[in-house]
Amino acid sequence: MSPQVAGVLQLTALIAALALAYRPLGDHMAKVYSSEKHYAPEKWIYKVIGADPAAEMRWPAYLRGVLAFSAVSVLFLYLLQRMQGSLPGSLGFSSIDPDQAFNTAASFVANTNWQSYSGEQAMGHVVQTGGLAVQNFLSAAVGMAVAVALVRGFARSRTGELGNFWADLVRGTVRILLPISVIGAIVLVACGAIQNFSGIHQVGQFMGGTQEWNGGAVASQEAIKELGTNGGGYFNANSAHPFENPNPLSNLFEIFLILLIPFALTRTFGRMVGSLRQGYAILGTMAVIWIGFTALMMWTEFAHRGPAFEIAGGAMEGKETRFGIAGSSIFAVATTLTSTGAVNSFHSSYTGFGGGITMLGMQLGEIAPGGVGSGLYGMLIMAVIAVFLAGLMVGRTPEYLGKKIGIRQIKLAACYILVTPALVLGFTAVAMALPTPADSMTNSGAHGFSEILYAYTSGANNNGSAFAGLNADTPWFNTTIGIAMLLGRFLPMVFVLALAGSLAEQKPVPETAGTLRTDKPLYAGLLVGTILIITGLTYFPALALGPLAEGLAS
Repeated sequence: MSPQVAGVLQLTALIAALALAYRPLGDHMAKVYSSEKHYAPEKWIYKVIGADPAAEMRWPAYLRGVLAFSAVSVLFLYLLQRMQGSLPGSLGFSSIDPDQAFNTAASFVANTNWQSYSGEQAMGHVVQTGGLAVQNFLSAAVGMAVAVALVRGFARSRTGELGNFWADLVRGTVRILLPISVIGAIVLVACGAIQNFSGIHQVGQFMGGTQEWNGGAVASQEAIKELGTNGGGYFNANSAHPFENPNPLSNLFEIFLILLIPFALTRTFGRMVGSLRQGYAILGTMAVIWIGFTALMMWTEFAHRGPAFEIAGGAMEGKETRFGIAGSSIFAVATTLTSTGAVNSFHSSYTGFGGGITMLGMQLGEIAPGGVGSGLYGMLIMAVIAVFLAGLMVGRTPEYLGKKIGIRQIKLAACYILVTPALVLGFTAVAMALPTPADSMTNSGAHGFSEILYAYTSGANNNGSAFAGLNADTPWFNTTIGIAMLLGRFLPMVFVLALAGSLAEQKPVPETAGTLRTDKPLYAGLLVGTILIITGLTYFPALALGPLAEGLAS
């Protein structure tokens, strides 16, 4: 069997598995976020934090809940790292330096999981399991809560109430993320991932020195790392490490976990707004972009010409032989079209165009299918932009799901799509202009520029993957990427929740013969075009200086 055929079979199996899980999981999540019942463990949590789960919140109160909870989470994780040297289970590691502790705390709370350190050489069991793994659950639950609040904005009318943040946070964690993660961890252990709390032990000699490994609760963290589209690995090699991702079966299962909730949330959306066809339209848009990017990546990595590539059967540099080009390409696209950032290969070693595809996937806004929660609300923002453009073309006030898209709504949507590019391009420009940050680049020229552009693209889009050539463990990059992660995560949420509140206050507009049908393939095509055009106009000059220049020169 040729590697190309094997890749197609892997992709087919993945699509089939996602299709089987789509309906039951989507319906389950709709019930979770629509239920008025509270389980006993949830009631205990509400009592501890002093929250009333039955109290409805308007968008400013909902936003205050999101920001307050996230601020406390950043502070807790920062202090945990700073005290690591005094904690049990630290494996002898010292406390984390202030700039790196800030960067890591911001990273995991922002659902980015950017890592400027080697996990097995810096973090003990307490920080890994009690800090980082916990934030993998909570940051994902926050994203889902904000997405559900926006969906309620479309579904409700004549009220500014969007639900209760604390109830959404707890339910998302207890009823959705925890059960699936437990099952996922068991599957990964069965595949060969490790799950223990062993210390550091020597495993042999390597090039004149000793080689040491430490164990950890890897399988459980790996499950939520992928399911919650987090991406931070227990080991520096991330999902290329055999303790995290042992074989092709575990590799395909991890890709499945990455895509599971973001795709299924489109059915949750359809259920909650009362039209499954609307959910299918969003699903179709996401699927077209994802399949298109995957096919393009596989073609780029398999077809690249040159004697070394032909002997290896494609561009194998930086890829694990147990996954091959197909398994690596599917994983790379899945992790950069979502906000996951996990890697089973090194994107810096991809062909020029291949590296550009991973970068472009993040620059789309990671909406196909995107992160847990963030993918859905990002795509719904683009849907609002698309109906606005359609309204301009026909001279009619745009409507989406029975809600008028007026000046206030389009301003909020415009602010949303401008925040991330401003962070990415602004920080990249400053870093390239200053003398010190450029010293962190391993390469010069177009590839070196791509290293810095990729770093800020990854940070501001809450992805967390790296181009693998940049030394980001410096005060400059730890601080600026940390700021980019926090602003890239929480500023868009401000506009999302404000938009949700304005939509929930509206009176529904009855559908007429002139209403644009947003549940048809024609609209899905318009939405795909809108996404590609906006992204192209925003990022093409920067991409031309980096991956496009490198690809055309090779």
